[in-house]
Amino acid sequence: MAIEIKRLAAGIGAEIAGVDLTRRVSDADMEAIKQAWRDHLILLFRGQQLTHEQHIEFSRRFGDLDDHDAIPKFRDPQYHEILPVTNQEIDGRKQPVGRQWHSDLSTTLRPARASLLRCEVIPPVGGDTMFANMYLAYDTLSEKMKEIIDDLWGIHDMTVAKASQGRDLSEVRKRNPPVAQPVVRVHPETGRKALYVSEMTTTGIVGMSDEEARPILEYLFRHSVRPEFTYRHRWQVHDMIAWDNRCAMHLALDDYDINVPRKLYRTTLLGEASGYIVQSNAA
Repeated sequence: MAIEIKRLAAGIGAEIAGVDLTRRVSDADMEAIKQAWRDHLILLFRGQQLTHEQHIEFSRRFGDLDDHDAIPKFRDPQYHEILPVTNQEIDGRKQPVGRQWHSDLSTTLRPARASLLRCEVIPPVGGDTMFANMYLAYDTLSEKMKEIIDDLWGIHDMTVAKASQGRDLSEVRKRNPPVAQPVVRVHPETGRKALYVSEMTTTGIVGMSDEEARPILEYLFRHSVRPEFTYRHRWQVHDMIAWDNRCAMHLALDDYDINVPRKLYRTTLLGEASGYIVQSNAA
């Protein structure tokens, strides 16, 4: 059966039909999938009942995988390439993560290239995930705004996310101090510019006071998630979604009962080295 590519929304995303990820995908089909990924930024594969091993094997066809060593207590104890995304209790509290717009691992010196997330358990209502096209977010800015932000560096800090509030993150901060990342990132494969700021982690702009940086960032946060740039995914069991963190953001919606099980599993493709450690946001 030939691969079929069906767009999910006007702004971002495509479904790949006609492929069975429980078997080794042919090289020709892999090339078609990779091109579709470059074209559409996120890919949906329905009805893929994968084991952890199969999930890892397919993910490795795209590149090296993160072993999630920065967050060892959250990764799967046997398969370090697998990161459970769940609302189960860890350290005595529920772990609802990703409930703000973000790009995975933007707070590190090697931000995630891509993520592949498969669904095993979903609540009867809610638990959706949204995605935003950051190429479009940049392309639709005025030329003057592009001039202003093209050479700016944003400060990313993983400890400021809402989900982190009330937790002792001293060890996390030692492992991952705030880093500067370009506000506008050039995709290494397509050469296109993408906005690279997010409400969950971007706290300031290098060389600007908070008073100066905040209005710029607040505008970019709002602009980047305009409805025409986004896709809202309603999960089905055995869905797999892959997204490119270099040109897409995502958001796990807080639209379900936290006491109802929700369980997904993620692999993370290692990205290119990017950014540098910052000590403060002093101008």
